[in-house]
Amino acid sequence: MDKLKAMQAFIHIAEQGSLTSAARVMESSLPAMVRTLAALEAELGVRLFNRTTRRISLTDEGRRHLESCRQVLTALDEAEAALTAEADEPAGHLTITAPMLFGQMHVAPAVARFVQRYDKMRCSVMLVDRVVNLLEEGIDVGIRIGSLQDSSLVARQVGHIQRVVVASPAYLKRHGIPKHPKDLLKANCVRVTDHTPTWGPFNDQGRQLRLTVSGNLEFNQNGPAIAACVADAGFGMFLSYQVAPYLKSKQLRTVLAGFQPAPRPIHVIYPHARLLPMRTRAFIEWMKNELKEFQS
Repeated sequence: MDKLKAMQAFIHIAEQGSLTSAARVMESSLPAMVRTLAALEAELGVRLFNRTTRRISLTDEGRRHLESCRQVLTALDEAEAALTAEADEPAGHLTITAPMLFGQMHVAPAVARFVQRYDKMRCSVMLVDRVVNLLEEGIDVGIRIGSLQDSSLVARQVGHIQRVVVASPAYLKRHGIPKHPKDLLKANCVRVTDHTPTWGPFNDQGRQLRLTVSGNLEFNQNGPAIAACVADAGFGMFLSYQVAPYLKSKQLRTVLAGFQPAPRPIHVIYPHARLLPMRTRAFIEWMKNELKEFQS
């Protein structure tokens, strides 16, 4: 059995959702695809798909093997691409999506520098605070913060971000510095309505602690919520990059640093690992370098 070809077939079946569609993509016959899948399952000693007369779906073992196959084929693609990368220059069009504020502060400037470096590139950037379906909306590359749910995407972690609790020096002077996350239950907390009212999970001596906070101010965007905290309105919980300018200018201070939740990863995501265009590979490496400040 050609294991690489079997891996390719397996990935296509998983992505297409049917043996017939996978056979069409691979320019193969349905009986050949059935034999390849059967041989792969026999070789591994597990069932990769649950099959009925109407649909096919991955088993738990199949989902795990899918990620392994994608990693193997991606590594092979990158090894082959490295041999010719110096002779290539990125060209063409890329559509990129990112969260609104992070995109404004970090992604958009990085993209501007990217097209200045590679003058044969054209980029369209869509900044939205929602989970974008890359395949359905025709997006080439996404920048996403937090855990990933869609196993059909390929992800490259390029950094991480900490969630922090902040308040203005004047507010802390009047109300005191909290010594434990539970102290926030008695404080005025500025909330963002698009987020859960539960803050955390805080790391409390190895245990996770979540708190349902309250306050007299809430907003549907982070920007005005941060401004309210700068104006001495109360405590706020934000991602570190969102308040970085105010921490640098000392308009805000972090509190409860010893209880901070686990960092949230930053990923560059894209729909396919196979035959990744040079422009996409170049952009991923560019963003990895541009986001160095989040890799420490």
